[in-house]
Amino acid sequence: MRALFFKEINSFLSSVIGYVFILIFLIASISAHWLVPSTFNLLDANEADLIPFFYLSPWIFFVLIPAITMRSIAEERRTGTIELLFTRPISDFEIIFAKYLAGLTLLVISLIPTIVYVISIYYLGKPVGSIDLGATVTSYIGLILLGSAFVSIGIFASALTNSQIVAFISAMFLCFIFYIGFFMVGNFSQFGELDYYIKYIGIDFHYESIKKGVIDSGDIIYFLSLNTLFLFASLTVIKTLKK
Repeated sequence: MRALFFKEINSFLSSVIGYVFILIFLIASISAHWLVPSTFNLLDANEADLIPFFYLSPWIFFVLIPAITMRSIAEERRTGTIELLFTRPISDFEIIFAKYLAGLTLLVISLIPTIVYVISIYYLGKPVGSIDLGATVTSYIGLILLGSAFVSIGIFASALTNSQIVAFISAMFLCFIFYIGFFMVGNFSQFGELDYYIKYIGIDFHYESIKKGVIDSGDIIYFLSLNTLFLFASLTVIKTLKK
């Protein structure tokens, strides 16, 4: 599994496309939070915090993460190398999990440069250090958990087809549904108490909870469950390809 993990990392970082997508994420983030005057501009905020960054990043992830995951299995199916993987001494789940870990690692790599934001806001605050570091750390954890859910969804979308474009679009659609779709239905429907449970299914409900600075076990269990659901859904698809 380790060999497949590093193969996935290298295949992404050895291509121009990999760096282009990471660069697009950083340019979009820097432009929105530092250059363009808007409600997301950190310099225009009245408080020393990164709330605009943690609000906007999931929307950028709608493009970044499907781009990272779209080729993970779809390309293997298109080129026929998926058949070679089946002959290797590695289980079907290890194939899926290695690709999942690779996607999650690339996501973390994309986020590492944004630590500069934390340092900048720390020293720009009045007084210096007025930023709530505890809430910032938990928000980063929430963002990584959200990203991990998007990665598992992207892996599933990639397993369904041999077309990277179809995998990309499908992943974006599914990520949107699980991030904000359930919230919209629960927020605007007239189902009474059922509205709460509809919103509870959505990622946004749990991400917002973690952003408040408290990591609840229920939110952790939710993200672990969602990741497990889509990873095993991908595993089911993989097993059908062997028949």
